[in-house]
Amino acid sequence: MLYHLYDMQHAAMRPMRFWAEAAQQTFQNPLMPLSYTKLGRAVAAGAELVERTTRRFGKPAFGLPETVVDGQTIPVTERFVWQSPFCKLLNFAKPEGTPHQPKVLLVAPMSGHHATLLRGTVEALMRDHDVYITDWIDARLVPMSAGSFDLDDYIDTVAELIRFLGPNTHVIAVCQPAVPVMAAVSLMAAADEPVQARSMTLMGGPIDPMANPTVPVKLAMERPLKWFERSVITTVPVYYPGAFRRVYPGFIQLSGFMSMNLDRHINEHVGLFRHLVRGDGDSAEQHRRFYDEYLSVMDLSADFYLQTIETVFQKHALPEGTMVSRGRKVEPSAIRKTAVMTVEGELDDISAPGQTIAAQRLCSSLPDDMRKTHFQKGVGHYGIFNGRRWREAILPEIRSFIQSHDGE
Repeated sequence: MLYHLYDMQHAAMRPMRFWAEAAQQTFQNPLMPLSYTKLGRAVAAGAELVERTTRRFGKPAFGLPETVVDGQTIPVTERFVWQSPFCKLLNFAKPEGTPHQPKVLLVAPMSGHHATLLRGTVEALMRDHDVYITDWIDARLVPMSAGSFDLDDYIDTVAELIRFLGPNTHVIAVCQPAVPVMAAVSLMAAADEPVQARSMTLMGGPIDPMANPTVPVKLAMERPLKWFERSVITTVPVYYPGAFRRVYPGFIQLSGFMSMNLDRHINEHVGLFRHLVRGDGDSAEQHRRFYDEYLSVMDLSADFYLQTIETVFQKHALPEGTMVSRGRKVEPSAIRKTAVMTVEGELDDISAPGQTIAAQRLCSSLPDDMRKTHFQKGVGHYGIFNGRRWREAILPEIRSFIQSHDGE
């Protein structure tokens, strides 16, 4: 019923959205005299706010057709090189003859947003790296015939991608993937597989949520697993490809994101209205770009979501040494061939400082020259992997770390 109600609400608002679009186009038309007045701009701005708050935002494109290597602008081609029912591996390929660059597997979060949330991360990385990213597929689009997908499947997928890319692969996990990536690398190390990642960079991830519990961590701890299953899990309606699949819908996740900083989001939209009335097109476009991405969400497999809540946040299985995947114990102390770097942000209210650096303690077999930590002042969760400080302060440290552990 939850999904049906959401779709019905969207359909019911269609007439309002239609009239808002019509008003916006009318009062932005250069042939309309009122469009040059403050009143006309105010009407158009209000109409745009109505249209944007009642619209569903589809998956954006990465839109990264070129990059700069050694001072020269070169074309970039997006190509899928590996695929499973729940994930595609996207490579930002450069032309033949491009100098050797370290191979990076960027593991995007499966936490409600599409992999394009890391567009700024990819754009900065691909100047000096051969970048591959996990492009997770919206669970409501995956037919039931494809089977289930849980945390163990996520771990298996990461391990399979490392094998696919080869022994000179550097893995970067942003936020949620930190635990499954560390589990995959640990299991491959324990099995002494011939292909193991050269390095593993964990950015703002909940390796040990109890090291510094945040609001999301406390919520996951305080409520029993049955509450999550009863309150936020629903079934995909019959008119989607993934009909009857149990999911954690993206629209519920988005409402949670928004409620954490509701005042900020309201102020941002008031700011958009003011920018439009003043005719400040650059500031308005910057707002649109951010929220076009932020408001674009995907559904998660219920099996994955519930197992993650239980394993990562309720049992704290990884730092407690009790994490098991398909009967195999996850032991980070087995990691001996993969260098480890952790990145934390001072103002991170999702994975607060202390949660990610716990990985250094768990990887007890690594010598000091295979470890690196970075603590970035003045940034929140999003600023760890996007924005000016990511490009100017964090990326150079990661680039240096990867280069020091790379081998052709």
